[in-house]
Amino acid sequence: MLTAKQIENFEKNGYLVIKDYINKDQRDALMNRAKELIDDFEPPSSHSVFTTNEQERTSDEYFLSSGDQIRFFFEEKAIDKNGNFTVPKQQSINKIGHAQHALDPVYKQVIKELNFPVIGKQLGIKDPRQLQSMHIFKQPSIGGEVGLHQDSTFLYTTPMSCIGFWVALEDANIENGCLQAITGGHSTPLKKRFKLAADGGTEFEILDDSPWPDQSLDLLEVKAGTLIVLHGQLPHYSAANTSKRSRQAFSLHLVDQNCQYAKDNWLQSSI
Repeated sequence: MLTAKQIENFEKNGYLVIKDYINKDQRDALMNRAKELIDDFEPPSSHSVFTTNEQERTSDEYFLSSGDQIRFFFEEKAIDKNGNFTVPKQQSINKIGHAQHALDPVYKQVIKELNFPVIGKQLGIKDPRQLQSMHIFKQPSIGGEVGLHQDSTFLYTTPMSCIGFWVALEDANIENGCLQAITGGHSTPLKKRFKLAADGGTEFEILDDSPWPDQSLDLLEVKAGTLIVLHGQLPHYSAANTSKRSRQAFSLHLVDQNCQYAKDNWLQSSI
């Protein structure tokens, strides 16, 4: 259970950092399971790549139909211009998503133990729905940047209700691409929506074209086991990983089932 001070900090800053939320056995279970899934994965002839501008450049069917599947997305630098891998398969994956929370027994068990909906309810979600999960690798030397964004851009409800839960499976610092956030930036209007386009693929709908708040990003350097809870309108970012260490993390997003989930959100799920 969150304390009144923790809830106050979340409402003030737009994020909450909770140390030692996930134990070593749970972290190892997720990382070992991810390794098994990748070992069993046979890369298709057409690779779905998570790039710096992934939301603008990825609108292939493999990506768009992943809301109720377990799928694998590659680091941009893991594949050369001829389509050949530059690193071993285990080091090529940017993320696994987006429904292992509902489909994989190991992920389901650990997520049940972590019980994110309890925190979601304390932060205002009346009827939590576990909508999207991702195992994020931030591979050594090639782990890509994720640009400044707000999660509600991608998981839009009316009224907005998205909350992200990001757990560090390994230490995260400036060297390997830790999260960075604009503290208090959740008061910023939602800038845009990423949605299905009427003529196929995806597009951004601009909602507010004012600049981001004129303040620096705060580093969220954390030890393995830490949970960071992110308000859906909080602007946050992670730099490329130029170190020799990975920065594995697991994230899950909740939305409120009492709110209307947009029919043209890119992520659609029957689960």
